Amino acid sequence: MEHQNQPVDADSQARPASGYAGDVPPKLACQWWQGGDAVLVDVRSDAEREWVGSVPGAVPLAWKQWPGMAVNSGFDAGLKAAVPQGKKVVLLCRSGVRSIAAARRAADLGLEAYNILEGFEGDADELGHRGCKGGWRFHGLPWRQS
Repeated sequence: MEHQNQPVDADSQARPASGYAGDVPPKLACQWWQGGDAVLVDVRSDAEREWVGSVPGAVPLAWKQWPGMAVNSGFDAGLKAAVPQGKKVVLLCRSGVRSIAAARRAADLGLEAYNILEGFEGDADELGHRGCKGGWRFHGLPWRQS
């Protein structure tokens, strides 16, 4: 029997989105990835992953590359090579903005693509610092810094 008045755990469900399969909280994305249901693609620039931190085992594939933040001309081919047919892809950026554009492109390529809400670092706090208000790192999910 369903209990319609019970609260839903916001960290356990995908949310609908326009132009791609949906938005997922970091913990759910990690669960799908670690369970083998999805490929985790980090769309941040090489510099961001090197200086800020990276997720061990994630596919590093920049959506835009520094300097100039031009769209990576190899993105489509890299994504197709990284994601087997029939598998979901979860896309991670700094704050969950670039990964929306990347998820839309992935959907255009025929993939079941999800944006990871909050990104790697989350939103900036009142002092302009990231990492204190959500994000992959904030939730204690796997990451490392060189």
